Amino acid sequence: MFRNLIRQELLNHLMSARFFAAVVITLLLVVANSIVLLEDYERRLARHSHQENIHRQKVQEAKTYSTLKLSIERPPNPLSLFSTGLDKRLGSTFEIYHGLVPMISDGSARSLDNAFLNLFSKIDLALIFQVVLSLMALLFAYDAIAGDWENGTLRLVISHPVRRGTVLLAKYIGAMVCLLIPVLMSLLLVMILLSTASSIQLSGADFLRIGGIVLTTTIYLSVFYLIGLLISTTTRRTATSLMLCMFLWVALVLVYPNWSRFALTPVGDTRAIHSSTSQQVEQIWEEVDREERRFLANSPLEGKPQKFNLDVPQSSSFNSKGNLSRRYGVDMKVSNQSDPLVPHVQKYHATMGALYIRSAEQIALVRKQSLDSTSLRKAIWHERLMKLSPASLYTFATSTWAGTDLEGMSDFVQAAQAYRRTVIDYFHDKDAFASRQWFASDKGAVDWWDLPQFRFTQAGVWDNATRVLPELFLLLLINVVLFTTTFLFFTKIEV
Repeated sequence: MFRNLIRQELLNHLMSARFFAAVVITLLLVVANSIVLLEDYERRLARHSHQENIHRQKVQEAKTYSTLKLSIERPPNPLSLFSTGLDKRLGSTFEIYHGLVPMISDGSARSLDNAFLNLFSKIDLALIFQVVLSLMALLFAYDAIAGDWENGTLRLVISHPVRRGTVLLAKYIGAMVCLLIPVLMSLLLVMILLSTASSIQLSGADFLRIGGIVLTTTIYLSVFYLIGLLISTTTRRTATSLMLCMFLWVALVLVYPNWSRFALTPVGDTRAIHSSTSQQVEQIWEEVDREERRFLANSPLEGKPQKFNLDVPQSSSFNSKGNLSRRYGVDMKVSNQSDPLVPHVQKYHATMGALYIRSAEQIALVRKQSLDSTSLRKAIWHERLMKLSPASLYTFATSTWAGTDLEGMSDFVQAAQAYRRTVIDYFHDKDAFASRQWFASDKGAVDWWDLPQFRFTQAGVWDNATRVLPELFLLLLINVVLFTTTFLFFTKIEV
């Protein structure tokens, strides 16, 4: 009897116009949007390669250690086609300098050249599933019980020796199978499309992450089908059920996730926090200035750094008086008359290099506290508020699987910070801060052949699965609560 009920539900759905509409609409949207997203990814990948070439060229142009302008580029995530997340919202270029610890807010971002492409590339596959298929799930469910009650089919089924829980389970399985058909068909077409693109090479781990996205999509669609099933059970009128389903869909999918972004957050007065951060940074640099004056008071060096009282026939330099790093670069030719002062200049730069590294670590702690109490706290609060909607839970879960969530972006920043420490160790091994090549190239330019190269490896699949567990647990919990509630109502209704 159970198999017959499932078969009957499958036939009813497969022969319906809404199933045909679900398949056609999903396939058209997914395929069309995948083409746009793929073009967008190829543009970003080409821009990434171009920027990396520029960074390498700048490294080769540096003749002294201090003039090294080292930057790294965050590569575009191929799984951003499935869930964009923060992949295109946060900056991708990070400067690596011993006097500055890179933070997540330091990345510079570049917008797309094509404004039309920039508009539509924000719609990823997860958004299509989130909006379109959640609506289809409700349309599959709104008359599941109410429709059978109105036309008398429910009374006929219950008259047979079959439990009511079995009836609900058969309806659930039949509808979920039909809802997954357009999902799997569209993903199959996407994978075929990606296999023809030479710019994307998916690894075995990427396929596991895609499998995680499919699993999350299944659980998410189950939530909305059970919402519709509960409404259909409690109203027993198809018109009323449809109206309530549409109202909840608009509220949970369209209104609430967007409204919650503008909700008030308990961050407090950010201006006071930023002002306090600026004051602490200034105090750190004042301490550096005192150390510099103390050093120069016992040194034969005179005049303004970085040239001092040297006889410099030719030089080039840059100096950034920014609050965070005060970066500078010097490349000069020192005359023979100034050779006795060269060891003092070397000692000066060695001292200042150590001070800049120490001040950078102190400033990073201050900035991290500021970010944690303002921007990140606001983002976490918004995330918690948005998770009251299953649509937002689905968005966060899919971006976590894809590695385009906030933690995925933090992984890259941590890799950038580790690379900065590697470069500092490289400078120490070369005794770069205390060398003549820090400020002068007249005795030979720096050879960068052994400069450490930056490598970034995305977090493993197990890490993604661990991070996504809270969202999956909440979605599963919602499923259990909805099915249990529906079952309790269904067992008590009179047929």
